[in-house]
Amino acid sequence: MTYLDYQATTPLAPEVLEAMLPWLRGDGGWGHANPHSPHRDGRRAKAAVEVARDQVAALLPPGGRVVFTSGATEALNWAIKGGSGPIVTLATEHAAVLDTAGAEGARGRAVTIGAVDRDGLAASVTPAIGHAATAPAMPPSPSPRVGAGRDEPGMTGGLWTAMLVNNEIGVIQPVADLAAAAHAAGALFLCDSVQGYGRVPIPENVDMVAISAHKIYGPKGIGALWIRDGVALDALLHGGDQEGGRSGTLSPALCAGFGVAAMLMAARADEDAAHVERLWRLAIGRLAGWTINGAVDQRYRGNLNVRRRGLDVGRLMSDCRDVAFSAGSACASGSGRPSHVLRAIGLSDAEARSSIRLGWGRYTTEAELSQALDRLVAAADAQ
Repeated sequence: MTYLDYQATTPLAPEVLEAMLPWLRGDGGWGHANPHSPHRDGRRAKAAVEVARDQVAALLPPGGRVVFTSGATEALNWAIKGGSGPIVTLATEHAAVLDTAGAEGARGRAVTIGAVDRDGLAASVTPAIGHAATAPAMPPSPSPRVGAGRDEPGMTGGLWTAMLVNNEIGVIQPVADLAAAAHAAGALFLCDSVQGYGRVPIPENVDMVAISAHKIYGPKGIGALWIRDGVALDALLHGGDQEGGRSGTLSPALCAGFGVAAMLMAARADEDAAHVERLWRLAIGRLAGWTINGAVDQRYRGNLNVRRRGLDVGRLMSDCRDVAFSAGSACASGSGRPSHVLRAIGLSDAEARSSIRLGWGRYTTEAELSQALDRLVAAADAQ
């Protein structure tokens, strides 16, 4: 099997597994300890959690804190539900953002869904905080609220949110510009950096960042929300308040794995980027005649979303069972609906249904990618 679905999840790095094993095995009698307990073994577990927190924070902006969560979905839900005021986001966001915004809209918060252009980029970098449930495009920004500032407690301007790297088409949004526009309107800015963390620099003017370990060769079941100093959120989960606003017992094993995964992303950044670029060039050469969905230049090179006229993607998947790839987003697979991201960039239902997403990364070899692409092209030609 050739795995080309890195946007859905990444393989666990061997170094990450090694870091987790002592905590899973209970080595020395301390591996099972609760990091929130005051005894010696608990303090040892707590120290491991704090080392991991520092490792994760090293790839995030300064001036904030990392709060561990069960994953990016929880982090995004907390960031959105923990505030008040209008919500502005984009039509190409992940369901964890769009569905949460929709739920908040049902509770009475104003929600504006901004449009993107054919490349998948925000149609305007100055969206308004509007009162419509949806909007065909991002309208002009209102005048800044007098006295509003990014770190002002109790901001009434609401929340704007956008993905740094789109999970379906790999497009890199102008997050710095969007965050600046949000601040000018007195709003906070949340960056979904699940696909971009460790790969694309995160602008320092954002106020919150959601990330996930299993997208950076770490374990599933843990993510984090970075919160800028001075930003306060209502609790999403209530209980022991172990994380200062987030309740629940942390797993030292998951935290340790997340920390090592983040450390490796930093240490291997140049090597990983060069490898991904080589694979990108190989893939677009082998898929000549296919159409790339979304921007080509302003894009993370480990994501290739392409379409071919008349392609039966279901049949292609059946014919190429030894290649793991996605028809759009894994988060919506099996729904039978065309990708909302591909529809948002102007593709017809037929074009969206004839699209596939290929993703590669650190452990993809050029030889296996070449063989997999040859299999896909041959199967498509035979339809």
